[in-house]
Amino acid sequence: MPVSIKDIGRCAALPWHFLQLATHAKSFENNPVLGSARLNALGLHVQRRQLAMAMAGCRRQALGKRLDPSEREHFEQNGFFIRENALPAEQFAALRAELGALRSTGWEMRQGRAVTRRVSLDQDVLAHNPASAAFVADRGVRDLIAYASSNSGGITYQLQSIIIDAANADHDPQTRLHADTFHPTAKAWLFLDDVADDQGPFSYVPGSHRLTPERLAWEYRQSLGAARSSEQMHREGSFRIDEAQLAELGLPQPRRFAVPANTLVVADTSGFHARCASRHASHRVEIYASLRRNPFLPWRGAHLFALPWIANHHMRWDVRLKRMMGFDKKSHWRFIEQLNAYEPVHI
Repeated sequence: MPVSIKDIGRCAALPWHFLQLATHAKSFENNPVLGSARLNALGLHVQRRQLAMAMAGCRRQALGKRLDPSEREHFEQNGFFIRENALPAEQFAALRAELGALRSTGWEMRQGRAVTRRVSLDQDVLAHNPASAAFVADRGVRDLIAYASSNSGGITYQLQSIIIDAANADHDPQTRLHADTFHPTAKAWLFLDDVADDQGPFSYVPGSHRLTPERLAWEYRQSLGAARSSEQMHREGSFRIDEAQLAELGLPQPRRFAVPANTLVVADTSGFHARCASRHASHRVEIYASLRRNPFLPWRGAHLFALPWIANHHMRWDVRLKRMMGFDKKSHWRFIEQLNAYEPVHI
């Protein structure tokens, strides 16, 4: 049988697919090595998972010295930090007024009935918005995000709006409990508005960040058929789980974060979390921060995206580059030249 060009391409790509084992690559569908049922039956996925957690533990030993011991203990038990009245009232009022008036480059993505809008809080924005710049520079907040991620440097900050135009949450993958990836990674939210329990609050399964024997066995079972899963996000390495399965893993039901404005939440999103379904139309605004790095590096910083110029501008330039190359046409995100967090959706 003649060898096809497609077969040659697959063979040529194999070295790259193997190299990705040492990165944060997670897609079972796009990488035939990561997605190999035979290799995962031999323990490939669970061994990557275990090694990533061990490396994270080593990095956190140093990062934890900056934290309040009680906050660190709470995180170890639950997988998240929470601070109500996170900022002094006067500082929070100035921040909220500043961001409420901001118009800047942004992006929108629709998932089912929910639209996520983001405006990058990069140096171009911060130079004219001192309250936002002060929050982004806050070392105490950065330390929480670094610890949750087990890494430091290169945190991205964005002004985010979650706009839900109907109570029906069909086709929104964010409303099903999931882990973002196979290793510790951080997401943070400073809520600029009150979040009611019927407005699709963030939810998190306490303790689900820990790699217990039950969780590891579940990860093993998921890895065997992940590449052929009927659910796209599962194939991409963001495993979904139903609430009814949590008890089998020794886990409680999710905690719902219906919280007042000026509450800060920082979570390790390798734990199970979701956006709850909203029962009616809603529009909330928050500062959203994230940090995800290669989990197999022994050092905590010293990576490309931690360099000041790149860290301050890379999201804006990343989108512009993708637009020039036509990659944005394949993305769920749509680039919009000027956005305000509180205006109606554009897509």
